[in-house]
Amino acid sequence: MMRDLVQFELSGVVSPETMRVVDNNADDYGISAAQRMESAGCVLAAAVLTECPASVLILCGTGNNGGDGFVCARHLAKECSVKVIFVGEPKTPEARAAFSALDGCPVELASSWSAEDFSADVIVDALLGTGASLPLREPYASLVELMNAAKGRVLACDMPTPGARADRVIAFHLAKTEGAEVYSIGIPFGAEVFCGKGDLLSVPEKPSGAHKGWAGCVLVIGGGPYQGAPFLAGCAALRSGADVVRVATPVDGFMPDLILERLPGDKVGKEHLTRLLALAENADVVIAGPGLGADPESLEVAAQVVSAAKLAVVDADLLRNPLPKAREQTIYTPHAGEFARVFCPVPEKLSERGILVREAAKRAGGTVILKGAVDVISDGSRVKFNRSGAPCMTTGGTGDVLSGVCGGLLARMNAFEAACAAVHAAGLAGELADEDTGDGLIASDLLRHLAYIVYKEK
Repeated sequence: MMRDLVQFELSGVVSPETMRVVDNNADDYGISAAQRMESAGCVLAAAVLTECPASVLILCGTGNNGGDGFVCARHLAKECSVKVIFVGEPKTPEARAAFSALDGCPVELASSWSAEDFSADVIVDALLGTGASLPLREPYASLVELMNAAKGRVLACDMPTPGARADRVIAFHLAKTEGAEVYSIGIPFGAEVFCGKGDLLSVPEKPSGAHKGWAGCVLVIGGGPYQGAPFLAGCAALRSGADVVRVATPVDGFMPDLILERLPGDKVGKEHLTRLLALAENADVVIAGPGLGADPESLEVAAQVVSAAKLAVVDADLLRNPLPKAREQTIYTPHAGEFARVFCPVPEKLSERGILVREAAKRAGGTVILKGAVDVISDGSRVKFNRSGAPCMTTGGTGDVLSGVCGGLLARMNAFEAACAAVHAAGLAGELADEDTGDGLIASDLLRHLAYIVYKEK
């Protein structure tokens, strides 16, 4: 199966955020951060040696980029004269271990410097990795100024420090900047195409100064023939981090954490449109479809609200042609039957599903999640697969929970990243619930595990 999925590998220049997901997903395959650092430092040292230097200066920051530089120094120690300038105590366990290992090497270590230090044949820039930006604070700004003025060749570790020149960029696994030389450091291909730990780590947490509403206000529209669905979606949105969730439904119910917007009657109808549009205007995300049923008037009203929304998740019976689309980003969550209704029948072969879901996402102009034993997610360009979950999740309501997780995360993330994190989290929640209940699992069992999986198990 894995060989068939190679066509979905990442290529070209990727964002630092995408690389962080891949990097952390490698943990799921047993390739630790320490192993990745060792491989990166070894690759970097081999690149330095192709320059045939007599002397090398390695500039190391306090993060894992600096850790790569420490490993590089250890591998170069007996090959040429090596001096390491470090700007402070390493902050990560892996970088600290790499720094400690230099105690047994013939390497000169210094935390101060002068212009003379920059006369080396090769200078390795391992100061700052992904996430750094201009203007640089000291001492980085001064070190970059001295490096830029130096006559020696400059090799950047993974990507150049902002504002620094680089004669060569030695990138690990994937390029993060144009013109980089890309080298393998043993990250499994599956870390790119399967959802994992890295997708959950990409979910932003509330900052210490966050105010009510920072994590988003979500509106759920649904219910009628299926009474519990919109409430499951609403609770899942809350458990996924949304601050405020309103459920607009023609169903009576009381849940103290949800705000019920009771719609008169027994179905969503045209008489509710003005009210629903006003609610959508004040919501960050609209989740439409859970429990809505197939009544044409209900579908038409819900579709109009989605079209007026900034961000939306479209689920269940609302998944039909023409697909409603939010103003900015939309996530669609069809199972195989709904996918066939909107697009085409679902093939057995996973690689063919990936191709079809990618084409479907292009056609829809949004992010599509094809739910199944292996979920397929695409935004029309990228394609990822998710293997978390349990057979007992075929029970009714688990799809409503997934739509709620998508909505809760969409309030704070890009649609594709939110969808990947949502399907993986919902699947893991199902696995944990399955340990307790087995085939007796009900959809609300997932709610007990969601918040821990998304925000605490990191």
